Amino acid sequence: MAVRLDGKVAFVTGAGSGQGREIALRFAAEGARVVATDVCGDTAEQTAAEIEQGLALQVDVTQSESIEAGLQAAVDQLGGIDILINNAGVTVVGAVHNLTEDEWDRQLDTNLKSIYLVSKAAWPLLVERGGGAIVNTASTYGIWAAQNDAAYCASKAGVIMLTKCMALDGAAASIRVNCVCPGYIRTPMLEGFLEAQPDPDAARAAAISGHPLGRLGEPADIASGMVYLASDEASWVTGTVLVIDGGFIAGIWGG
Repeated sequence: MAVRLDGKVAFVTGAGSGQGREIALRFAAEGARVVATDVCGDTAEQTAAEIEQGLALQVDVTQSESIEAGLQAAVDQLGGIDILINNAGVTVVGAVHNLTEDEWDRQLDTNLKSIYLVSKAAWPLLVERGGGAIVNTASTYGIWAAQNDAAYCASKAGVIMLTKCMALDGAAASIRVNCVCPGYIRTPMLEGFLEAQPDPDAARAAAISGHPLGRLGEPADIASGMVYLASDEASWVTGTVLVIDGGFIAGIWGG
């Protein structure tokens, strides 16, 4: 079977668990050499251990020094990068009037500012390779608002617009930039979000029923979209927002 990322080096943030872990494993299966990074070095190592040519790095995507050290390690050990997956993220539940300033900052720093920081540091490395692909993880909650999730929604809406700006700025250098908007994906982050609701069981049932295709998404669903956007199959795709959500935001659904 043909592999779509053969010979590419992919730098994946938030690769220690959930969606990021699946993206890293899928990219490796498609022929890429994967740099699996996570703020927790142990989980990054667990992911990399399952990849034949994997490299594990502890990277804090909110700290420029940590990012630059991680990218330099990728250059030193793998020669550079061709693909950047900005996937690291957190969710902090709360309405504006309930969120502390620290909670707001943590959400925006991890989900939005990190994409600026990592992309800025990776940009010259992609230019050196004659171009490349950046894929950011946004969310359907960057398109639709959600009650008691103000900072998360704001951060993901920012990711969508940042993606479009980066796509315009990168076009002349053949750097394509796109983002994926997942629906509810079965990950530890989603479980944490659901458990934080007043009635977790009711929230879980509502999440499932809100998707016309009748199930929550799997990390593999998102990894498939990421592979496409990072591959040469998407060579004429930039600035796009790929919604992968089981029909969640297609319209009013009475199922």
